[in-house]
Amino acid sequence: MRIATWNINSAKARQARLIEWLDRAQPDVVCLQETKLDDEAFAENFDEDLFRRGYRYAHHGDGRWNGVALLSRAGLDDVARGFAGDPGFPEPEPRAIAATCGGIRVWSLYVPNGRTPDDPHYAYKLRWLAALRDTVAEVAAHQPVMALGDFNIAPTDADVWDPADFVGATHVTEPERAALRELTGVGLIDVLRARWPDETVYTYWDYRALCFPKNMGMRIDLTLAGADVAKRVAAVYVDRAARKGTGTSDHAPVIVDLDTAPDGDIGPMVPPPSARSSSGRGSGQRDRAAATMRRKAASPPATGD
Repeated sequence: MRIATWNINSAKARQARLIEWLDRAQPDVVCLQETKLDDEAFAENFDEDLFRRGYRYAHHGDGRWNGVALLSRAGLDDVARGFAGDPGFPEPEPRAIAATCGGIRVWSLYVPNGRTPDDPHYAYKLRWLAALRDTVAEVAAHQPVMALGDFNIAPTDADVWDPADFVGATHVTEPERAALRELTGVGLIDVLRARWPDETVYTYWDYRALCFPKNMGMRIDLTLAGADVAKRVAAVYVDRAARKGTGTSDHAPVIVDLDTAPDGDIGPMVPPPSARSSSGRGSGQRDRAAATMRRKAASPPATGD
């Protein structure tokens, strides 16, 4: 079974890219984030395309800048939108959806951004993660589970292209990373990092300052799995091809193959960055890239957080 997660950064704007990717990658289960649609609009735009490809779907959105979805050809049972204890900001937002797919309880998650460490949204992010931890712990105690999505946290300095440029910004602070460790502490494994412990792997690159061709990115889209699921992983990688070209999201999908790997045990980023693209970083370019990456970490609500 192939399970993938992708922050699509506006499902309507990326509709053609998403459908092309579904046809190429052939995932069985897809977790989407930042759809920016309400449930009715998602159905209106995607119902026919997904039906023709054999997908059932569930969506949780309010038409603004959040929104999450699950697409599945492996069953879609016991759908749950949100989770108990969600602290809200001030009301619960459409950031989490779960269903049982192929015997696995799969969560599609869009963790709050946090904006800046002194912003109320940062405290909300930590409370939200604590509530999620409690929910996932309860589920993981009695069934296989996966938590996938845009976590807006780089787990370690190795997951950021230049840690020095993020000092004092969100996504890399110790309280955020501690909250993530508490979540994985309920029995979840970061299966991409487990498979590629020493490799440079990113999932997000800012649109500006040539961040993508120069491979100046962050790994903030995570694939966490319980031990019983993790031992089934045959391949896990970032599909960089979906980030290339025009009209795409600033995130790339992360793909997890369970039991069999149709394309082989490839990775960690496919295709890999070229040697030319990952070297020769001038100081001016570094400064511009760092500034845009910091702006992403402090993005205002209207641009997705």
